[in-house]
Amino acid sequence: MARDTILFDINETVLDLSPLRPKFERALGDDALASTWFAMLLHASIVCALTGVRTGFAELAGLMLDRLASLQGRTLSSEDRCDILGSFASLAPHDDVRPALNVLRDRGYRTVAFSNSSLELVTQQIANSGLAPHFDLVVSVEEEGSFKPDAKVYAFAAERAGRAIGDLRLVAAHDWDTHGALSAGMQAAYLDRTGAPYNPLYRRPEIAATDMRQLVDLVLSSDMEDS
Repeated sequence: MARDTILFDINETVLDLSPLRPKFERALGDDALASTWFAMLLHASIVCALTGVRTGFAELAGLMLDRLASLQGRTLSSEDRCDILGSFASLAPHDDVRPALNVLRDRGYRTVAFSNSSLELVTQQIANSGLAPHFDLVVSVEEEGSFKPDAKVYAFAAERAGRAIGDLRLVAAHDWDTHGALSAGMQAAYLDRTGAPYNPLYRRPEIAATDMRQLVDLVLSSDMEDS
């Protein structure tokens, strides 16, 4: 069993979205709308995946931002719109990410960035966050033409990683993403960054933690037991 490669969701799991909050406060008067916007973006991407709509995550991000502003009875200035969307490419990693990736790489693991963002955007995100040396491979669902949690994008990621899907594990801070990975035959580990209850209708990974470093320790222990 070649259990030597781990995939990481990027937005929220690896990169910290909290710097977006003051931008939404300034543009729309409520910093909590940053979370609303991202939830709308994920919802739209899942609808597109289910119904075969070909689009990109960046296009959806702009459309959902405009829709959110409209729902608030506002019109975004071009400056605020560009500021919010442009900052997505320059988010910093959570503090627990780099130490955890170092541990994995010291133990001989390959690490893969796996995102709904376009290949261009996720590559920029990884470079701008300073994490490029910590990832061996960057995979975007854009290359498959769908979005997570469509089963075919997890299969595509396995193909790009050169491993059987059952030998891969996805680390994600979204229960719908870990559910999607498990449903596609991949291993998973859930990083609880919000404290919100895990959806009881979804498949739940055996490994879960509130800190990336702790989660990595649990993954290493589990893989040693399975070897």
